[in-house]
This record gives sequence, C-alpha cells and structure tokens, in this order.
Amino acid sequence: MRLTLVAALTGALLAAAPGAATASAGRATALPATAPDYCAAQCRDILPAGENGNATLADILGNKVFGTRPAHTDDQLGPYSALASAYPGLTDSQLSSFFNDASFGVPAAQVASSTSPRSDVTIVRDKATGVPHITGTTRYGTEFGAGYAAAQDRLWVMDLFRHVGRGELSGFAGGAAANRQLEQSFWQAAPYTEAELQSQIDVLATSGDRAKQALADARAYLDGINQYISQAYNARTFPGEYDLTGHIDAITNAGSIQPFQLTDLVALASVIGALFGAGGGGELASAQVKEAAEARYGTVQGDQLWSSLREANDPEAVTTLHDGQSFPYALPPGDPQGVAMPDAGSVVPEQLVYNATGSATSAATKAAGVLPGNLLTAKHGMSNALVVSGKYTASGRPVAVFGPQTGYFAPQLLMLEELQGPGISARGAAFAGLSFYVELGRGQDYAWSATSAGQDITDTYAVPLCTPDGSPVTLAATSYLYHGVCTPFETLSRDDSWAPTTADSTAAGSYTLVMHRSNYGLVTARGTVGGKPVAFTSLRSSYRHEADSILGFQMFNDPGAVHDPTSFQQAAQNINYTFNWFYADSSHTAYYNSGNNPVRAAGVDPGLPVQADPAHEWQGFDPATNTARYTPASQHPQSVDQDYYVSWNNKQAADFGAAGFGNGSVHRANLLDARVKALVAAGGVTRSSLTKAMESAAVTDLRGEDLLPELLQVITSSPVTDPKQAAAVQQLQAWLQHGARRVETSAGSHTYADADAIRTLDAWWPLLAQGVFQPGLGAPLFSALTGALQINESPSGGQTGPSSGPTDANESIPHKGSSFQYGWWSYLDKDLRATLGTPVAGPLAQSFCGTESACRSTLLTTLAQAAAQTPAQVYPGDGDCSAGDQWCADSIIQRPLGGIADAKTTWQNRPTYQQVVEFPTHR
Repeated sequence: MRLTLVAALTGALLAAAPGAATASAGRATALPATAPDYCAAQCRDILPAGENGNATLADILGNKVFGTRPAHTDDQLGPYSALASAYPGLTDSQLSSFFNDASFGVPAAQVASSTSPRSDVTIVRDKATGVPHITGTTRYGTEFGAGYAAAQDRLWVMDLFRHVGRGELSGFAGGAAANRQLEQSFWQAAPYTEAELQSQIDVLATSGDRAKQALADARAYLDGINQYISQAYNARTFPGEYDLTGHIDAITNAGSIQPFQLTDLVALASVIGALFGAGGGGELASAQVKEAAEARYGTVQGDQLWSSLREANDPEAVTTLHDGQSFPYALPPGDPQGVAMPDAGSVVPEQLVYNATGSATSAATKAAGVLPGNLLTAKHGMSNALVVSGKYTASGRPVAVFGPQTGYFAPQLLMLEELQGPGISARGAAFAGLSFYVELGRGQDYAWSATSAGQDITDTYAVPLCTPDGSPVTLAATSYLYHGVCTPFETLSRDDSWAPTTADSTAAGSYTLVMHRSNYGLVTARGTVGGKPVAFTSLRSSYRHEADSILGFQMFNDPGAVHDPTSFQQAAQNINYTFNWFYADSSHTAYYNSGNNPVRAAGVDPGLPVQADPAHEWQGFDPATNTARYTPASQHPQSVDQDYYVSWNNKQAADFGAAGFGNGSVHRANLLDARVKALVAAGGVTRSSLTKAMESAAVTDLRGEDLLPELLQVITSSPVTDPKQAAAVQQLQAWLQHGARRVETSAGSHTYADADAIRTLDAWWPLLAQGVFQPGLGAPLFSALTGALQINESPSGGQTGPSSGPTDANESIPHKGSSFQYGWWSYLDKDLRATLGTPVAGPLAQSFCGTESACRSTLLTTLAQAAAQTPAQVYPGDGDCSAGDQWCADSIIQRPLGGIADAKTTWQNRPTYQQVVEFPTHR
C-alpha cells in the first residue's frame, strides 16, 4: 500500500532530524594518477541541469517548501542557458564560462571527495560539477566503480526505465494516465518475455572475446549498483522517490529496492534503442497519403503528387556528405513489387489493453506521470554535429562542436563520468543504467559523438489472416499464413497493477498489455487488402538484438581499439542502431552511419506496406533469430576528412533514401550548413567561432530565415494598402533584418526582441499551411498528410491550427527546446518558388498557392487572421505559464523525473549534452 503524502513528509522530517542515520562518506584514498590526455585543456562539455540526480526525502521536502536543492543538482543549467544571450561576442577564452573542463583527472585543489567502494577503484568527484572520475587498478574494479557512481547519481531514473522497458511503469510509479501511455507505447515497440531478455545475453556470450568481456564488465557494473543500493538503504541516503511511491516506509524503513540484474540492462537498452536508434515504420501513413492523393487527383497524378510530397530522394535536401559520394539505399523502385495497399478505411489499430479495471478504464487523472506519456510516440528532436577539418581552422587542427539532444529532464537521462582502467580510457556522457562505457565523449586523443540517423530499418508487412479449421476469416483471426501454413500468432502479455496513491491523486487499477507476434514482426493494426483480412506487422532489424551494440561502445572506450578514423569507423560498424557517428582527433575528422540495414527483395518499396510472402521478405531472413542479410559496411554513408560535416537528423548522403516524409529543400540542418559553410569559406575557424555558429542556429527561427523572405517577396510584389497588414509586414521585415532570432531584449528580461513579429509568425504558420494547401489537397488528403508529417514544430509547441480546421496533436509538446525538425517547410518553399518563377529541383507535382496574384491574396488573408490573434490566443497557457506569456511558452523546462524541480530557462534549439573539442597533439 502506498503512503499518503502526509506520511511521506513526516518521514522526511524524521529522516532529517538530529540523530538520523547519515551515509558514510567512504574511505579516503590517495588521488589516482591522471591518464594520458592529449587535449591540453581544449576539451570542454556540459550537461544541464546537473550531475547529481539523487535527492533524499528530506531534500525533496526542502525543495518543495524552501526551494533548496542538493549540491550539483542544477549548477550546469545557468551556464548552458546563458550562452543564448552571450554567444555573439564569444571568444575561446570565454568558453570556460559556458562549458565544463573535460580534461582527464581532477587537480588536487579541485577534489571535492575521494572514496573507494572497493580497494581496486577510486571515485574522485570535482568541486565544480560533482562529476565522478572513476579509476580502477583492475577492469572489474573500474566497472564496479562505474555502477556504484551511476547508482549514486541516477538510481531512481535507472529504476524507472527498467520498468518502462518491461511495460511495468504504472505498477512501479503509479497509474497516472501518462505512465500508462508511456508503458503501452514501449510495450508495442519492444515487448519481451524475461526468457527473451536473457536469450539476448546468452547469444552475446557466444559472440567472441569482446562480447565475453562486455558481459563481465556489465556484471561488475551491476555489482557496483547493488552494493550502493544495500549501503544507501541501510543509511537512508537512497532517493526519496522510493518513499513517496510507497516502496519504502518513510518512518519504519520497511520495504526494499530490488537489485539490478543483466536482463534489466537489456530492458534499458531496448528503451534507448526505440527512442533514438530506430527508423522507418511509417508505411501505413504513407499508404494513406497515397490513397487520398489518388482519390483526389486520379491514379497517375495522385501517385506523382504522393511521390513529390514523400521527398524520398529530394535533390535539394541538405546532406551531411557533400563531397560527391553516393550511397544508394532504400530508394523507391521504378516498378514496385509486392505492394500491399490497405483498402480505404479498413485499417484499425491492434487492441493492446485487455481486462482493464479501476483507473485503467479512464484516460483522465490529476497526476502528470513521472515521464511524458508521448516520450516514444511523439516526434521529439534529437542531436546535432558541427565538425571542421584542420585545413580550414586557425590552428590547423580539426574543431568539433557536437552532442545528442535527448530531451530536458531533472535529472537527465544522461550522466557524466570519467572511466580509467585496464583497456578503458574515456570521459563523457552515458545513459543512466548503461554507463559501464562512455557512450558519447572523448578518449585520450580523440572525441566522438552521434546524431540519430533514422534510416529505414523497419518495414510493414501485410500478413494474410487464416483459420486452422478453414472457417471464414475475419479480422479477429488468431492465426496467419506463413509460407502456406496457417500458424498461430505468439501472444506476449504483461500484467500491470497499481495501488491508490494520495500523493498524485490516482486510483487503483490494473490491466494486461498484449502484443501478438508473427514471423514478420509485431502486429500493429489489422485491415483488408483487396477485400481479404490481413494483420499489418512491424519488422525492425534491431528487435531482439538490443544488446548487440555493446561491442561498438566498448571499442570507443578502448584506446587500443580506436586511434584513427579507420579504427573509429570499424568500431561504429558494431552498432546496430541507426546513428550518425562523428570523430575528430588532432589530424583527422571522420563520419560513419551505423545500423543493420536489411537487404530488401528486388522491387520492394520500403515506403509502403509489403506482401508477406517468401518473394518479398528481407534477403536471408531468419525469423527464429530475427536476422537477415544487411548492407555491407562499404555501402553505409561514410567519409574521412571532408571539409566540414553538419548533421541535425537530416539526409545523410545522395541517394540514401529518406525514411518517411520531411527531408526536402528546407530542413533545420540548413541553419547549420549555411553558417559552417560560410566559416569554412572564410577560413580560420576556431572553437569559439564554431560554437557561435551552433548557437546562432540554435536561437534562429527556421521559418523566419528560410521561408519569410519568399513570403515577403510575394506579399510586397504590390503595395500593401491595409494599415494592419502593412504594420505586420513591417514588423516581419524588421525581424528578418535582425536575423529572425528568438532572443531576449537582454539576458534575463524574459521578453523577446521583435516579440510582435514572432507572435505573428507563430500564429501565421498553421494558417498558412491550411490556407495554401487545403483547397488543393482537399480535407481528406490534407488530414492524411498531416498524419505522415506534422505541419509545425514551433518552440512553444502550441500552434496547432485554427479551431475550425485540422489540428496537429503531435505539435503540442511544450517546453521541449528542440524545434523545427518536422514541418511542411519544404512544401511551402518549393510552392512559393514555383509561384515566383524561381527554378525548383524536385518540385511538387501540383501547384497550390497558384499565380502570384492568387498566392498574394491567400498570404495576406491568412496574415491578417494571424495578426488579429491576441497573445493569449497564440500562447494559450498551461500549468507552467500564464496565457499570453510568450517567453514562458517557449521556455525550456527540465521535466521532473522525481521530486526535484528546476527553473525555466530561455529557449534554444541545441543538444542536451554538448562537447567543444580541439586536440593539439596525438599519441
């Protein structure tokens, strides 16, 4: 039974009272020797809000009542936020004001603590950030220390996500609607039995010496976690969230924290892989756009329009590789084979929830949930990278500014660490619970980072349904045809139940989550194809292989394995998730795109559902192991020493097919590419100038920079006579001259410069999308296209279109920072240029805005509607902001994962964890 909030707070007072048990500081040891470091204090990084993610119940009470926070909870938030205002005058010497020193080791004067949970490992924490610097004399000790430090800093987050990965979050953290939504979405993406989690470990154990070492490292890591759990429980220094959720009694200390095991790490890996390392799977949405286009324009013209909207290989798309290389993959075939188009209106989602009782039968509760319910299903922004070859830098050495965008949470999903031991030498960030290796960071003389690539490794199959006894087949059939044999679906189920909790106002409830699995993947929907019942399945190449990438990360941390671009690319080849990997040392830069890219049958269109039969399976497909033939390493986009690289989850290379919609002429990566290209052309690039380029892009409105000039060109082709329209145009012109930036009038003012123009554009964009495109598309096609590609991703996440028109539910994700990854920017850009008579490569197959006169009329009409909206209409307010508060609507909030909340910070479109590196020498 969970505690009431009153009892929890009473326990907090008791725990904090004089005489209450306190944690031992650990045995002090001599400061370990510093590993070789070739960065010469020119490596820096930052990870807001702070390294410390552990708050006892007394800490949580202090935060709620007095606003206090434990040390190092939010000390990286201020420097991170301040760059948004300070970047224009940034110099190399000022980088230390906005980024931490990422050198190896800790100077004696900066040591805050030095402890040894075992005799063969020392954990030193620095005064500035509290980051653990872990040095082991044995490999086991090093990894034990990594686990111990991870539990010190992220135990509650680790526990949350091992339950998310099993579809058991509600039973662990309460039955809030968001908790249920989240566990359901992950259960749909990666349902496993406990035996299947263990099986992945067993397979890895037979995969060679590196794999055996990785499992030994993981076991040592778990031993460190579990020793910390035991010690913290006895000393009552464990996270207070265990008290607040009733797992431990705040007064008697009755209860427990379950030890971690290897299968927990696989469950954690499945969550991270589903969030950041998968791609494809949008084939049903694409098919629905195709069908709606054909219904509107006829088969030939409709298919042409669908193809142009899909932009699978748009010639105007910004690419990470621009040196003339081509890497053909997942391109639409000229004569598609095996396409399985669903009959219009026949598709219904597969039932997931069964036997719901209590609060599980209601979507509405007062509780917010411990994690966003749409963490997986919504389109969250990811990461970016800017890397410049030494040929174009002031020092003659490569410079890199890069990092992942994993969202903003308190505490973060990532944690910082330094690991030094036999065969391990690295500092950087890793996901909590998987930090036995640094996943993004630096080695002795090189640094690396990643962005989510999202190439198509997931296909949708239309699997014919059948009945074993030959009776009439309906959508409710529990068997399917596999190679001519009527085969029963496997049923994967997970029971979850939760007790009532007064603290978050949720009631008791329970349900069973069920997924059906075929040899062609997980059933996600049912419908008919040509009138015959089918199950639509999702087949992902990395499914049932969540642990395989461990080998690549191990190699990144091994100075004996990675020492140059070639060895770095070889390490990245061992990662089966879809990532773009970037590398820099003192002489070279490199790039490699990882992932198990299945080799499809000839003629299969990866953007549409496929017939489930032997002729259209992945080549070499073995459903027993979920393996297939994969494209060889030589066919993955890759490069060494290109003049510069930029990535913001954009298209990788020429002819590398886009998975889904949205890789066209205008993409947020254009903001980076334009700035870095200009720096390279001028030469003399420095760490600070590259950082300024990144931050300039981070505070710029993509719509303002890349589309507003065209909009104004059409509008001002004739005089604007209406006074209100003219005033709005003047404000937009002034904002454009100021760089179309969303920045404060002065640091901390909480008021935007050019506020009226920004508000007008925020209101205008969804009206533009509807006004320009809906008349030509028609309501059904407009709606279908919105389902394949959201129309907007604004900083505030609140502009979803007029109340009388279609809305875009995915847009409403406020306070997440990341913006402009998804939207109809390219469509409007190509259409406006066609109207203006400007050449367009890869144009839309239909004109929507029309003649310049007709287009101007539409733009002015929608502009007038936008300008008439009040601030409260544009920024309607939420639980964190008053209606009409523009700055607050945009502001970044570190979403609390536990009991500690952090202050709001000004908007910027930037990686969560970020490095700035330049190595002057090499070993």
